[in-house]
Amino acid sequence: MSSLQIPENYKGILDVKRTENAIKLIKDHFQVNLSAELKLRRVTAPLFVLKGTGINDDLNGVERPVSFPVRDMNNAEVEVVQSLAKWKRLMLAELNIETGRGIYTDMNALRPDEELSNLHSVYVDQWDWEKTIRPEERNLGYLKKTVIEIYTVMRGLEFIIFENYPEIREILPEHITFIHAEELLQKYPGLSPKEREDRITREYGAVFIIGIGHDLSDGAPHDGRAPDYDDWFTTNEEGYRGLNGDIIVWNPVLESALEISSMGIRVNRESLLEQLEIRNLQERKKLFFHQKLINNELPLSIGGGIGQSRLCMFFLRKVHIGEVQASIWPEEMMKKCRAKNIYLL
Repeated sequence: MSSLQIPENYKGILDVKRTENAIKLIKDHFQVNLSAELKLRRVTAPLFVLKGTGINDDLNGVERPVSFPVRDMNNAEVEVVQSLAKWKRLMLAELNIETGRGIYTDMNALRPDEELSNLHSVYVDQWDWEKTIRPEERNLGYLKKTVIEIYTVMRGLEFIIFENYPEIREILPEHITFIHAEELLQKYPGLSPKEREDRITREYGAVFIIGIGHDLSDGAPHDGRAPDYDDWFTTNEEGYRGLNGDIIVWNPVLESALEISSMGIRVNRESLLEQLEIRNLQERKKLFFHQKLINNELPLSIGGGIGQSRLCMFFLRKVHIGEVQASIWPEEMMKKCRAKNIYLL
């Protein structure tokens, strides 16, 4: 069931023409500076992968990937990617990317099971990135260092936007706040995970919530995370589970938390096996990707995805992701937007 929220008296700051120019500015600036800050080289990404290899992202394990047979390959079934979390790690190995460097790509995906809303679309566009690391860098300190580097690029971009569009004021705080999902639960015990995110981001402006995927003390994870890319099992230096997390900012237009990036240090052999057992998905151990990882044929890495349209929506103060992305929407949603002079691309 789709949902739509339009704040009273909302009016876009930029018209459609200026919005399109601003989208280009954001995408051009961000990827160049992300590449420089994290030492990433650009690679070309697939739109679809072979089914049954374990390469496609299974997200929470219930979302249906778009699939179709390829006639000239004996009708072999392929799936449109849902993200490239595991494909990128295979590419690090194939390209023999040296330690401390990595890759990034434009990822275009389809997620037909998304509940369409101000923030969610069938079409997903993000910068997917992956970086080779040393065994001793599989720790919380290295994760935080990388988050700060990404956040530095975000703040630099916000300044560029203000210089070009001074009517869009800078609002990001100087520093991003780190908090573990368990600490967040203890801070706001009576609230749902989404309500806890809203409360903490309203207070601090930009936060990184650590430990997404493992059950918290209330018996449930803060949010779902697949068992075969991020490491949410390993106990970190602060005594909590997880070497992953989400970058979330306060969206002043919708007055709610907005997730910009899901990222983390990736599973090694040990944490993969533990997480597959926790999720009762041991049958995945036989798949191509998982076999390579279990046999230690893939490099240790850190990686994530950064939503392109989410970033544009936030920086341009848009109420609907369709204002910065061409997708498909329910007719009723489009009518309501038109009535409020909200133009969906």
